[in-house]
Amino acid sequence: MSFQRVRLIGGLSITIVLAIATVAVRVSPARANVVNLNPCNSAPVSQPFARWADPAWYELAPGGDFESSSWALSGRAHRVRGSEPYAVTGSRGSWSLQLPAGSSAQSPQTCVDGAYPSVRFFIVGTGSVAVSIVAGNMDIPAGVASATSRWTPSPVMLTSSAVVAALSGGVAQVSLRVKALTGDPKLDDVYLDPWCRG
Repeated sequence: MSFQRVRLIGGLSITIVLAIATVAVRVSPARANVVNLNPCNSAPVSQPFARWADPAWYELAPGGDFESSSWALSGRAHRVRGSEPYAVTGSRGSWSLQLPAGSSAQSPQTCVDGAYPSVRFFIVGTGSVAVSIVAGNMDIPAGVASATSRWTPSPVMLTSSAVVAALSGGVAQVSLRVKALTGDPKLDDVYLDPWCRG
């Protein structure tokens, strides 16, 4: 194949890709608000994971510091004395959540929209936990975190909030559910990232 022909095909390919991208970006006004990117609550935000190279702004999930008994606990899940040592909420707490294998905990509901893309928390102990987003009858997996012998931040887990919000007219009431898969991990300071508010 000649150089000119390759160049023509390459130029045509780029033009097609740009045309498709332009069409994909155009959203009709009727569909533009299906996934609301404005926060649906005004909880304070902070950067609790900044010292771990995560500059994102997060808000504490409802009851996410476990200083009160607001999460629904099942199996042998229970609050225990002790907290992550970094005081990322602004002061060092006194409580955390212990999840023996097979037990689970579910947060109170909170409002989410397309602006809440991730969840993160601190974990210590042994074993692992699975995290999911609960919206009505839907239980959407968000990720798995493994415990170590020191309090460490979990990986960033995607919440699928944009999908949940789109299915609910732009805004949805959801809960976070954590389930111990193995071991006896402890969790503390569960945060949501309200993407557009940082």
